[in-house]
Amino acid sequence: MEVLQNDRLIRAAKGLPVDRIPVWVMRQAGRILPEYREVRAKAGSFIGLATHPEWAAEVTIQPVNRFDVDAAIIFSDILVVPEAMGLPYVMEEQKGPIFPQVIRSQADLDALKTAEPEEDLAYVLDAIKIVKRELSGKIPLIGFAGAPFTIFCYMVEGKGSKTFSQAKKMLYAEPALAHALLQKITDSTIAYLKAQVAVGANLIQVFDSWAGILSPAQYSAFSTPYLKQICDALTEVPLTLFAKGAFFAREEMAQLNCATIGLDWNMDIQESRKLVGSNRTLQGNLDPCALYGDFKTVETETKKMIDQFGTQRYIANLGHGVYPDIHPDKVKCFVDTVHNYPVY
Repeated sequence: MEVLQNDRLIRAAKGLPVDRIPVWVMRQAGRILPEYREVRAKAGSFIGLATHPEWAAEVTIQPVNRFDVDAAIIFSDILVVPEAMGLPYVMEEQKGPIFPQVIRSQADLDALKTAEPEEDLAYVLDAIKIVKRELSGKIPLIGFAGAPFTIFCYMVEGKGSKTFSQAKKMLYAEPALAHALLQKITDSTIAYLKAQVAVGANLIQVFDSWAGILSPAQYSAFSTPYLKQICDALTEVPLTLFAKGAFFAREEMAQLNCATIGLDWNMDIQESRKLVGSNRTLQGNLDPCALYGDFKTVETETKKMIDQFGTQRYIANLGHGVYPDIHPDKVKCFVDTVHNYPVY
């Protein structure tokens, strides 16, 4: 069992008392940092950076040094899973991910394989090993993957979308095909997350970025059963579910075998606590745009948030990833405000 110098995040996830509120920031490793942009330029592309273990490890550790956060999160991308399944993507500047091929038929599905992480995603596992060595037990490392439904959206649609109408079309027109694809994604994701834990990830977060495009009934049918499989399989470390926009699914998610429910900034904190109950930790949920305010505003908004969450069974974070044009000093102000909040 690894002994961490700072285990507050794990203690909070497990519901154990903490002497200081733990905090990290979604997308803390990335474009807000000039030191990240230097490494990214060296790599030549986002995918080049994500698939180069030494560089991925370097940018994972940068925010730890800059912000004194209570956890690192491995620098990678949720779309490495479909690529490992045989559906490669390209990252186009200003446009985002594009899949030259998509899944629209049984034949397309049959051409996919279940990912073998030690072979297909070795570069992520190697990056985790490097980060663990460099951190040397200082703080925990978070591993992650996209939720099956979110990955499904990209694999069917072929790109980002406001509506993901092609992906949702399959739910109505060919539900059996949709479930078969979701199962194959789930099998690959479980293997991938277990491999991350095996090489040192101390916690896992599952990002359901497009959960909010589903109706409550569709979420229960096409997302929750696959999240349940992941939660039931990943018992070695605490697991966080973050489903952006799925305000209607908070109570349902709290029935799953997860430690923490992540909230976006549209989810009322006190209502969420009632829905989730007292035996789950909450994470979140400052509006990232609050960090555009002056330092006093950042401090005030952060304190208002913590006043509602309380200091136990809580991990401070934003309600979504930090935006690329936010000044790093505002992130530092956010982190410092959390750390300085009194815990009695």
